[in-house]
Amino acid sequence: MYRFLLTPRWLGILALTLAAAAVMVLLGNWQLDRYRERTAVNERIDAGTAGTPAPLRSTLPAPTGGAGTVGPPPAEQAEWSRVTATGRYDPAHVVLVRGRTVESRVGFEVLAPLVLDDGTAVLVDRGWVPPAPGGALAVPQVPALPTGEVTVIGRVHPTETGGSGVDRRDGRLETRRVTVDKLARELPYPLHGAYLLLDEQTPANDPAFRAVPIGHANNWQNFGYVVQWWLFAVMTLFGYGWVARREARRAAGLDAPKLPVDRAAEPATPA
Repeated sequence: MYRFLLTPRWLGILALTLAAAAVMVLLGNWQLDRYRERTAVNERIDAGTAGTPAPLRSTLPAPTGGAGTVGPPPAEQAEWSRVTATGRYDPAHVVLVRGRTVESRVGFEVLAPLVLDDGTAVLVDRGWVPPAPGGALAVPQVPALPTGEVTVIGRVHPTETGGSGVDRRDGRLETRRVTVDKLARELPYPLHGAYLLLDEQTPANDPAFRAVPIGHANNWQNFGYVVQWWLFAVMTLFGYGWVARREARRAAGLDAPKLPVDRAAEPATPA
């Protein structure tokens, strides 16, 4: 009944079906890996919220090159952890990061290099400020940096990617993305390979700043894609079986179409 499945035509259909199902399973597996990666990021973010701050040096490797160079990036397990560092802010190299949204408002994040005792520096994101009147790109009023020794506690934020480079406007550096290696070229000291999102500061941070929220990765979207691709694979195999069964029943005459009855050709019933 199913010998037709061994014909070249049906073997070709089977090969295409299996190939399509295999691709869908692989896509589902890839999305599953993405789900696990994003889940791990979310777990690190949550753990960093309550974690005891560790010294910067024990978490983020120090740069070993000269001015304008960048140190190694943090280990994956160190991203989003809380660290503490002590140094002096450099007011001559404040960085404005434009086009940043907090609570549905577009403004600027303000970064300042914290120069440590060994001459290296780490960028500290002091927080978000609104633009000046005149539009989302109008240079904001930035509170002055504290003078003297400062101790900060912040989250290790990995460097961002992309962006069109670094500009200088009104005596400040300005960029669209916090790309540490690009910013390091504008600074007169070696820079750590990540930056800090400020949680606490001594002396206290200016209240004009709003804390930059840390968004969780949407891992459940990836999990939905896993289910979707795997269901597609099952439906593809099911569809092949359904079509093959229909063909077998047709060949066996089990699904032969019924001809309509011509009532006009039937003999009249005598009255």
